[in-house]
Amino acid sequence: MKVIIADSNEIVLVGLRTILASDPIIEVVGEAISSEQLLEQLRTQEVDVVLLDYTAPGYTIDVIPKALNIHKKLKIVAITPEQSPSVIMDALKSGVTSYIKKDCDIAEILASVRETICGNKFFCGQILDSIRRASIDVEHLDLENFSCEPVLLSERELEIIKFIAEGNTNAQIADILCLSPHTITTHRKNIMAKLGTKNTAGIVMYAVKSNLVSPNKFLFARDS
Repeated sequence: MKVIIADSNEIVLVGLRTILASDPIIEVVGEAISSEQLLEQLRTQEVDVVLLDYTAPGYTIDVIPKALNIHKKLKIVAITPEQSPSVIMDALKSGVTSYIKKDCDIAEILASVRETICGNKFFCGQILDSIRRASIDVEHLDLENFSCEPVLLSERELEIIKFIAEGNTNAQIADILCLSPHTITTHRKNIMAKLGTKNTAGIVMYAVKSNLVSPNKFLFARDS
């Protein structure tokens, strides 16, 4: 199993290298301290998994789809400090397969790499708890249909998300925006596809976590 460790902190690199070296089936074939270094290494060698902190200095979340465009079968395990549920969702949407925290124990770090290489998704308990505490039902995140592109919502889509989260039906939103109900339905389907959610609850939770609406004001929309 060929792995690249991607982080700009030298202590983190040393620590993760030591942990992975304890597993005889994992081979660390590179270490990258920036997005540019990571992409260059991916262009010159075959890699199974990247263990990546996309929040580290020298990195942005945009490196994820760029890496996947180089190696279509590449798997990415995000390993970051505490992040908000909406940031975690954006990382999954961008193409991250598995997600753990930097304070996970050694067994979880090794398990995340092994399970991901074997074609499974791995989330540490802390990440799942963080999402569930925010009332986001991970079972309704359509991870199988996530693309390798970042979440890009238009101004109109953000506007419609806000109206949905405030409890407006498709017909009501159409009246407010002077659009046809069919157009609103199409926007709604596109929004759900981009957010990777199968229901209205996912749209509402995205709106709340993105501060599009206040959590004590929204109602679930009555149509789907």
